[in-house]
Amino acid sequence: MNVALWIVAGVLAAMFALAGVQKSLQPQDKLAEKLPWVEDVSLPTLRLIGVSELLGALGLILPAWTGIAPILTPVAAVGLAVIMALAALTHARRKEPAAIVFNLALAAAAVFVAWGRFGPYAF
Repeated sequence: MNVALWIVAGVLAAMFALAGVQKSLQPQDKLAEKLPWVEDVSLPTLRLIGVSELLGALGLILPAWTGIAPILTPVAAVGLAVIMALAALTHARRKEPAAIVFNLALAAAAVFVAWGRFGPYAF
């Protein structure tokens, strides 16, 4: 199970790191071509989401890998699950069901990591 948790955390970290970098650095109008929901948020909010996703991605891997404050790994997973739940609400308001399913799948994966790292497979 420990290997499965590492794999899920690694995949989540890669996905959130890529998304976080894009949302943190790309112009809002360029992002709107691929992510139409960004038109609904201000630029500072978009940057906050991006930085939060990037920090969450780092938090999934670095604390557990280095052994420095490993409790931050499941905390990061919970934070990312919350971000995905809020994203699902945004997509529900915009009537984008495919995006909701994707958000909930990512949230479920993050909850799995949080459950494992808070519970029976903690560091």
